[in-house]
Amino acid sequence: MGGDRALTSFLRRRRKGLLLACGTLAVLSFLYWWARPRRLFNDPLSPVLFSRDDRLLGARIAADEQWRFPRTEAVPVRFYQALLEFEDRRFFLHRGVDLQAIARALWTNIRRGGIVSGGSTLTMQVVRIARKNPPRTYLEKMVEMVLALRLELGRSKKEILELYAANAPFGGNVVGIDAASWFYFGRAPEALSWAEAAFLAVLPNDPGLVAGGANRLRLREKRDRLLRRLRRRGFFSPLELSLALAEFLPAGTRPVPRLALHLLDTLAARHPGQRLFRSWLRPALQAALNRIVQANGDRLLAQNVRNLAAMVIDNRQGAVVAYVGNVGRAGAEHGQDVDLIRSPRSTGSILKPFLYAAMLGEGGLTPATLVADTPAHFAGYVPENFDRRFRGAVPARDALAWSLNIPALRMLRQYGIPRFYNLLKKWGLSTLERPPGGYGLTLVLGGAEGTLFEITGLYSGLAQLALGDAVERREARLLRSEEPRPLRMGDLGPGAAYLALEALSEVNRPDEEGYWKQFSSSRWVAWKTGTSFGLRDAWSVGVTPAYTVGVWAGNADGEGNPGLTGLSTAAPVLFEILNALDTGGAIRPPKLWLKQVRVCRDSGFLAGENCPTVTVSMPRDSHFQQVCPYHRLVHLDGRRRYRVDSSCESPARMVHEPWFVLPPVQEHYYRRYHPEYRPLPPFRPDCAERIAAEAGRQVISLVYPEAATAVYIPVDLDGRRGRVVFEAIHRRRETAIFWHLDDDYLAATRHFHQVAASPGPGPHRLVLIDEDGHRLERRFFVLNRGS
Repeated sequence: MGGDRALTSFLRRRRKGLLLACGTLAVLSFLYWWARPRRLFNDPLSPVLFSRDDRLLGARIAADEQWRFPRTEAVPVRFYQALLEFEDRRFFLHRGVDLQAIARALWTNIRRGGIVSGGSTLTMQVVRIARKNPPRTYLEKMVEMVLALRLELGRSKKEILELYAANAPFGGNVVGIDAASWFYFGRAPEALSWAEAAFLAVLPNDPGLVAGGANRLRLREKRDRLLRRLRRRGFFSPLELSLALAEFLPAGTRPVPRLALHLLDTLAARHPGQRLFRSWLRPALQAALNRIVQANGDRLLAQNVRNLAAMVIDNRQGAVVAYVGNVGRAGAEHGQDVDLIRSPRSTGSILKPFLYAAMLGEGGLTPATLVADTPAHFAGYVPENFDRRFRGAVPARDALAWSLNIPALRMLRQYGIPRFYNLLKKWGLSTLERPPGGYGLTLVLGGAEGTLFEITGLYSGLAQLALGDAVERREARLLRSEEPRPLRMGDLGPGAAYLALEALSEVNRPDEEGYWKQFSSSRWVAWKTGTSFGLRDAWSVGVTPAYTVGVWAGNADGEGNPGLTGLSTAAPVLFEILNALDTGGAIRPPKLWLKQVRVCRDSGFLAGENCPTVTVSMPRDSHFQQVCPYHRLVHLDGRRRYRVDSSCESPARMVHEPWFVLPPVQEHYYRRYHPEYRPLPPFRPDCAERIAAEAGRQVISLVYPEAATAVYIPVDLDGRRGRVVFEAIHRRRETAIFWHLDDDYLAATRHFHQVAASPGPGPHRLVLIDEDGHRLERRFFVLNRGS
């Protein structure tokens, strides 16, 4: 019996212990849940943009119409010391509720007959701000005390200080120490003086004091009392107190800087979860670029060109240091709110240097290689140069410097459209959304779209490569938080990059560009312009050792303008920007990455035995292997008036002379610009049999159709099939040419060798015979209307 009672007692004690343990665990679990950190503030933040040296460049008001900046650093020492002295000296001694302060406040309120002191700790004020400042009652005070205890259990003192600093009201719609520092003093919180820190410490207690004369006097008295208390506590010397008391209160809030709002809006849209953006922009340079863009934008507006954008990249740093996405005019009816640096636009001829550089790097040509500049037809596409002239043949370097379209198309056809397309994408042109065939040869003439940001970055890549090992080759960055990325153009090589820039720096260009030649003689710059089809986009990009500058001008809505060209519209802005920069001398040849190649002086192809030679620079790893096809050994009579051969002249009496001979169609145009060019002498009349033996293609040349050409013949408005115009050139214009199509005689021409015909779909054969018996045959294909 006694044993049963002992067992019962033991079980009761065990049950009580278990209940007590479970209760304790439940209480601890509740306390853990109750005290766990909670997100007190979920208010929207203002997007803000800072410069390289942490100066504010721009900000947008938050979604709730408050200026609330994201916290950037820990709470500044001066501010929190002033704040604790003014609001809560025992902050580090209590756990959210200061009973001494509450008792003192209660006694004061009883004596005054109303609530004049709340006895709130800084923690309780954080709770009150988070609860959106409800009416002050004793019940509300009890709620704040309970919530303050919970906040102290879940947060450190440092975190509570940061919550207060980030969310305290500072008058009007300014919230938080970061916004307040910039709005009242134009500097970061870390740079505040003692007087400024004291001003901001007392302001949240009564934010309305910042407005009005009498209130401002009270606000100054509160600030000065706080400064004297800080002095008595030994925070600074008597002299520092005198200086602090002499500082004026701010007259009000300052206007928000508007140095890079287009960039800020772009960053905020691209990074929706981020509101703090630290850029590489340089404030002085950014302000200068704003002034230049605004002044030129106002000037261009009179010409009905309504939008202008420009940017600057530091080549050595690999960073964007100035960025103006558009002119800053009120209203958005003309697209002034659009960041045109990031907007895809038709590229015009701005991509030509990259084709030239790629071909140099792979040995497709030399800078001096002649490229045909003659009338061309490409499957119905009839391109023209900007001046609607043909030069016959031009060195590749000059074709680039003069931005000739037809040589560029011939170079692209030689290099390959898919290859160039893939190269541009690999190097960073992200706006090529169609397949290569969707662009065709217009890929290099504006058929593609690009952004000023990416195109300027590509040109900066050329500069970085050309500078050799003097710089670390990186993609251009906007934000300091971005990890450096290796330059994607690294496979091009310093030699090819330098030679492309060299061609763009030797601006021996058409007459209307004489002013820019004068500029280039005083400061080294490699520059390129571009104008899109329809005169909708004007581009200009300039490269110096230190900087790459990109400019775009036009109308955001795509409206064309007859006066809109890269040369007349964008280039003047480019050079004004360059004048404001220390461009850093000249880019020197990277000798380790170049080699000298001996080529024909007249053609730029590898020298054979029959041509005078010169040396040109080529990329070290390139392999150009094309021997000159234009120099031949010509046999002349003793007076050098006629060509002869052994059938009509003794070899002993012949004169053998190397001769530069272009194809007839190239020669026809080349002679207009090269009076020194010597056409081949005719054969002496007694060598008639030799005349007949001459190959027809050396005398007659077909301009259209070219070899292996597909011809498209459109249908006229009346529904009838149109006609195609065949064109040829003869070395002697006065010679008659007889035309035959598929063995049917068409016509005879003299002087102007053009014939119109309407062949049906399918393959055809065109035969030309001149009155001396020279013959030229060309096969071509006519596309069906539905092809």
